[in-house]
Amino acid sequence: MAASYEDRILRVLAYIHDNTDGDLSLDRLADVAAMSRFHWHRVFRALTGETCAQAVRRIRLHRAAVWLVMEEMPIAQLAARAGYPNQNSFSRAFSESYGSSPAAFRRDGQVRLPSPALRTGSYPMYDVITRTDPARRLAGLPHEGAYHEIGKSFEALGAICESRQLWPQLGAVLGVYFDSPDEVDEAGLRSFAGAEFTGEALPEGMEEVSLPGGRVAVLTYKGPYSGIPAATHSLFGNWLPVSGEEPADQPCYEVYLNNPRDTAPEDLLTEICLPLK
Repeated sequence: MAASYEDRILRVLAYIHDNTDGDLSLDRLADVAAMSRFHWHRVFRALTGETCAQAVRRIRLHRAAVWLVMEEMPIAQLAARAGYPNQNSFSRAFSESYGSSPAAFRRDGQVRLPSPALRTGSYPMYDVITRTDPARRLAGLPHEGAYHEIGKSFEALGAICESRQLWPQLGAVLGVYFDSPDEVDEAGLRSFAGAEFTGEALPEGMEEVSLPGGRVAVLTYKGPYSGIPAATHSLFGNWLPVSGEEPADQPCYEVYLNNPRDTAPEDLLTEICLPLK
């Protein structure tokens, strides 16, 4: 199955090369890869070391560099062909990347050929299992902004549950993460701090998120929450390409198995869950 994910990466890179002035949005590239939009960006970054947006910029500018040296088209026309709305924006981007203006680069007449190498196996190794999770009804609070700041939403959730004595109606504590920090500005990241809810009426002031259940890949990470992003990269960069599995079109979620208030950071246990088809 490793070759399958490698083929997807190569297919997308070829598509970017061949469509520099076309639609290279994350959704379009996910379609080319035939993968879930929720998880394509994670797979791409884990295997190439760059985000889709970085790859699009790099390839567009590389193609422009080749055209500057090999062809005689006007720079304004070349900028449009490279997917830039005007010559000024193209010139700024090109100068930032290549250290010289397009005109100076053309006079120099040299082309550099950057190319990413796939990084399978380059992340710390963790054991991963597959299991079938039940459907879950979560009650909690939405969080918008940096994922590492979701703790304040969990703190608020805990305070509400304590003051209203809601804990008997709650089960496992989960975080649901809807966006990619690689593709969405930090201020716009959406997540959810919640817990399984067994009551009937949703508590006032809380929101509900439903997880459909089904097969999931589970990496159990032990350590401080600051290490979770690296463990997630391992799930997508080491395990998924050789697993024979395909991600479902659903967000990842985390299940927190102990309480940071009474557990040392190095002993915290977190299940990082990737829904599978």
